[in-house]
Amino acid sequence: MRTEIAGPGYSSRTRRTLTLTGRLMDVLHLDGPLLLAVLSVCAAGLVVLYSAAGEDIGVFVAQAARVGLALGVMVAVAQVPPRLMRVGAPWLYLLGVLLLVAVAVKGDVSMGAQRWLDLGVVRFQPSEMLKIAVPLACAWYLHDRPLPPDLRSLLVLGAAVVVPALLIAEQPDLGTALLVTAGGAMVVLLAGLQLRYIASLGAAFLAAVPVAWHFMHDYQRKRVLMFLNPQDDPLGAGYHTIQSQIAIGSGGLFGKGYMGGSQSQLEFLPERSTDFIFAVIGEEWGLVGLGVLMALYMLVVARGLYIAVQAQDTFSRLMAGALTLTFAVYLFVNSGMVAGLLPVVGVPLPLVSYGGTSMVTLMAGFGILMSIHSRRKLVST
Repeated sequence: MRTEIAGPGYSSRTRRTLTLTGRLMDVLHLDGPLLLAVLSVCAAGLVVLYSAAGEDIGVFVAQAARVGLALGVMVAVAQVPPRLMRVGAPWLYLLGVLLLVAVAVKGDVSMGAQRWLDLGVVRFQPSEMLKIAVPLACAWYLHDRPLPPDLRSLLVLGAAVVVPALLIAEQPDLGTALLVTAGGAMVVLLAGLQLRYIASLGAAFLAAVPVAWHFMHDYQRKRVLMFLNPQDDPLGAGYHTIQSQIAIGSGGLFGKGYMGGSQSQLEFLPERSTDFIFAVIGEEWGLVGLGVLMALYMLVVARGLYIAVQAQDTFSRLMAGALTLTFAVYLFVNSGMVAGLLPVVGVPLPLVSYGGTSMVTLMAGFGILMSIHSRRKLVST
């Protein structure tokens, strides 16, 4: 499935280089447009992170290494055929749930949350793998079943999504629990959920709100209340939202300039290199900078949806669509949180915020998309 990219307007040496690049992309099962869009977002993220981290070269190098590792994971995952992913989907899901149970029993506690497993060699968050394992398992379950799913299938899928989501929320990690739930929900919606079921689920969600409020931790309730009016506690729970809004608003149209943001550089803005890095971009690069970044994100989403449309079997279509739309949810939740349009939850800005676990998970998802697209003509319907 090699795409000819060498044209008459190039020199012979350039044509040879482009042809070899195209062949290498084919051999590695990589999708050029998606790879270019993802690398563009990562490059922009590294530039912004250097400023957000106070020109700390150590942070920059560490994040660049994480990006390199994540790209390696993406390439490795792209080599796995969708058929093998489908076979391994239920086992990956089962492993993820068992690891979540292990976290609940013997997980490491850090900053008041029990989210990590320490295996001696590596310390990681099992909840991250469920961001892929849940939609993978849901797509596997629906692959050989008639669509739209009937009530029995919906009950099975609902249980498959709710069990890991509750285990993650108990850690507590409400942000990741919401993303895991969103991944499974996207598969169900893409499978053609009927209107009566959508209405029933909406009513059930509204009925569950008071119950969820009762079981939420005090700090989680406070975040919701501060979302409604952050000025009630400007130096406490509302501080993050107020400072991020000041940073974005003060950036104006073109921003204050690279490394010129007062909120970020003078450390008024909390978590400026992780969850609130979106505000740093708004302050230093302004509305134009945020617009450019959003355009790059939209290229990633558009290419992912195109790959989903081009997929030739139910599993691949549902998986590609769910991964792409979950990525869009990442973006929506973080940008909405920073802008004060959503309550503050622990969701980083995808491919930009400092950290490695989320980066690896997202790149693994892009590797799945590339595997699906590169083998689309070899998959029987």
